[in-house]
Amino acid sequence: MIRAKGVAEVTDADFGTEVLGAELPVLVEFTADWCPPCRQMAPVLTALAAEEAARLKVVQLDVDTSPETTNRYGVLSMPTFMLFRDGEPLRSMVGARPRRRLLAELEEAL
Repeated sequence: MIRAKGVAEVTDADFGTEVLGAELPVLVEFTADWCPPCRQMAPVLTALAAEEAARLKVVQLDVDTSPETTNRYGVLSMPTFMLFRDGEPLRSMVGARPRRRLLAELEEAL
């Protein structure tokens, strides 16, 4: 998986703890090694994780190694971004997007 710096990887095993049980809202990128747009998002997520660390946790989930979580949330396209708060998915966004647009979409939900 193309890891964004400063962004944790979550799996089926720890999704409940790391995402659903998190105190802060969590942005999950459902990603895969074979996904070119996912690679484009790595620097965007790195910047977002650093800038918004006080109010947002950013994580990545590899769809190939964590199919249970991927299927539970009906993720079919990569990258898919899901924002969770208090264990509930608030918003889902499909496809790569510029940092400014991603931030604007998150602002509406945060």
